[in-house]
Amino acid sequence: MMKVIVFLFINVLGISLVFASEGGAIPLKHVSINLDDKAALYRGAQTFIAQCATCHTAQYMRYGRVASDLHLSSAQANSLLPPHLKLGDEMVSFMPADYAKSVFGTVPPDLTLIARVRGADWLYTYLTSFYADPTKRWGVNNAVFPGVNMPDVFAALQGVQEPVYQSVKLPDGSSEQRLVGLKAPLIAGNMPPAEFDTLVRDLVAYMVYMGEPAKLQRMSYGPYVLAFILLFTVLMFLLKIDYWRDIKKPVKPE
Repeated sequence: MMKVIVFLFINVLGISLVFASEGGAIPLKHVSINLDDKAALYRGAQTFIAQCATCHTAQYMRYGRVASDLHLSSAQANSLLPPHLKLGDEMVSFMPADYAKSVFGTVPPDLTLIARVRGADWLYTYLTSFYADPTKRWGVNNAVFPGVNMPDVFAALQGVQEPVYQSVKLPDGSSEQRLVGLKAPLIAGNMPPAEFDTLVRDLVAYMVYMGEPAKLQRMSYGPYVLAFILLFTVLMFLLKIDYWRDIKKPVKPE
């Protein structure tokens, strides 16, 4: 157990250090997450496995836990499983670590806790803020994570966005071009903008759930806990009245 706790701490700390030097060029977009929408979480899980699990692991989440928490049917649960895995298996990357390191220069980070580290708004903005940059290895950059060494996995769906630069004067009198926003895609995607937005929202919702799956249980217990507290408060108030009724009675002289 102690090894798991230490590894989780190191993993979260490592992700935090990776993102510590970021300098986002655009403000974060707000995204509303509804963890009660099991259908959205299921769609997000499908997108995660199809798009993210190719390179990233989520080794603290098991397929069976997802199926149980989201109340999936056998057919839905099996649709999430790669051919060689079972429901009890962890969500490991489909790409071997040594091959991933040779391609990207480092092993892509585990994403189990990424939503707890960065937050839903950051994830949503990051996934929708890739733009064309021919100077980068993959031909794209990211507005909230400049210099990210990751291809735009949604380029075919969203399209490739065009950056908007603005000339900014520096203290030494020179000037530089800074990214201030993104335009409509240079190359149109295969998915309408509203549909793509829903896909990313569902993916972010799933990653939020994955970072703290017990939250679903806490939310389901909440109404019962509040009802118990209310009932207990009423009973204690009635008990207080009964006690003080005897205390306040005048003492008759003997």
